[in-house]
Amino acid sequence: MKTILVLAATTFLASTAFAGSPSETSPDLWELARRHTQTHRFSTLFTAQDMRGRLASPEGLTAAIDWCQRAAVTKVYLECFRDGYQAERGLITNATARFRAEGIAVSGCVTTTKVGKSSTGWKDTISCYTDRPTQEKLRAIFEYAASLADETMIDDFWFTDCACAECDAARQARTVTIGAKTYPVVGNTWEDYRCELMVRLSQDYVLASAKRVNPRARFIIKYPQWYDRFHERGYDVVRQTRDFDLIWVGTETRDYRDPRWGGTVPYEAFFIMRWLGGLGGLKCGGGWYDWLGTTERTYLEQARQTVLGGARESLLFCYGGLQRDTGPKNIAALRLHVPELLHVAGEVKQRDLIGIAACKPPQSHPEKEARVFDFVGMLGLPLVPCHEFPTDAPAAFFSAHALKDARFVPQLAKFIAAGKPVLLTDGLAARLTNQIDLAANHVHVLPVKADPKSLLALSQDVLDPLRASLLRPLKSTFRGPNQVGLYLFKDGSWVVENFNDQPVEVELNGTKLALEARAWRYEWR
Repeated sequence: MKTILVLAATTFLASTAFAGSPSETSPDLWELARRHTQTHRFSTLFTAQDMRGRLASPEGLTAAIDWCQRAAVTKVYLECFRDGYQAERGLITNATARFRAEGIAVSGCVTTTKVGKSSTGWKDTISCYTDRPTQEKLRAIFEYAASLADETMIDDFWFTDCACAECDAARQARTVTIGAKTYPVVGNTWEDYRCELMVRLSQDYVLASAKRVNPRARFIIKYPQWYDRFHERGYDVVRQTRDFDLIWVGTETRDYRDPRWGGTVPYEAFFIMRWLGGLGGLKCGGGWYDWLGTTERTYLEQARQTVLGGARESLLFCYGGLQRDTGPKNIAALRLHVPELLHVAGEVKQRDLIGIAACKPPQSHPEKEARVFDFVGMLGLPLVPCHEFPTDAPAAFFSAHALKDARFVPQLAKFIAAGKPVLLTDGLAARLTNQIDLAANHVHVLPVKADPKSLLALSQDVLDPLRASLLRPLKSTFRGPNQVGLYLFKDGSWVVENFNDQPVEVELNGTKLALEARAWRYEWR
């Protein structure tokens, strides 16, 4: 048995040697990062505005390369369009050559903000893609991107929330028109229309148009973190994942209590990384997180959850932003933990996750249980996210989302009849009245009360018996307070992470473990 116990996330807060003299240790860190690129790599993005500002001079390029090497960043994305501005070709080709000469891989990026006609919704940022002139501007942007790079990522503004008269007329007519082509729409809801619009626009004016310019062109679609609302704004994760070469995942959970950016618990990064990873398989490349609304501790939590989610790459958004606010301290903290994160990524890559299946069908509606999976994962329940009914799972958790599956009720009845432990939200249980007998001892109802965040207040006295039942088929036991994450692997390895601001003591399989505030411990077998 091989055991590694990491006791304190606060170690980096007490150590200033690296932050004060990064050049003393960065060469070793850079070489370590280069050796581990097949396991996990760190990357960053230079926005189109960074291209004309920070990378426009030889001095700026030298500083950026030095920063990347000290931060263990072995790949960069050079953006050609954002917020209505298109970066000059010469700036991008020059920077590409410089980075590659220093051993740093380069890809492109496009952020589809302020393109043509504004949306009636998020009007200062998002566009109306029913508008033909806007479609043509979009096509030109992606043809330009394909002429600059063989691989281009699309940032997570690739959606629409427009409800203008033109969009509404097309929705009611149940047709999507892209250029000279018209496609039928099944259904007349806004999500029906927007999903069809964005799928067809992706196929015709991103992928097909770009590949005519550059047959080698590959495109990455980066999905946002707000997975419960994808379909409302045109993200069809089944068809777009099928169409695009790669997918990326927004894992920017930030600080739950931050007054501006808060409200997302850290476990969400793990859940969405695994859920989209299940949909995309090998197409799922990595996670993307930023410095906004974070402290050193919560920034590091984003990194950990992205790695535990099985990401092959962590994109640190973005170079310019990380030079200000909490960015420098966050990167100094991350540097200290890069060796550990690379090691954990390697261990996770070798193992199969096991636990309680957590089923969210694609395009499913949360009703009054939005992002409930994130909060359930904070309860010390080891979830295995999935998008189809988990027939073979040893235990399962279901929320109102499951009702999207037309076969859900008979499948659940069979699952319960097999004696497998089941956890249902109270909202779902209420919808199943007179359809399924929920009186069995192995069926548990979670008191979400239409307020998922209230689950963070459940006491250990409530949680421990629940864990005992759900973990029994996994031959595991776990006791501890709320806001602790548990991750189990098929070979008996495990990870426990404390999301509390104070130390806690937990008991896993009869062994007591002390965890410092915002710390994790793990054991690899």
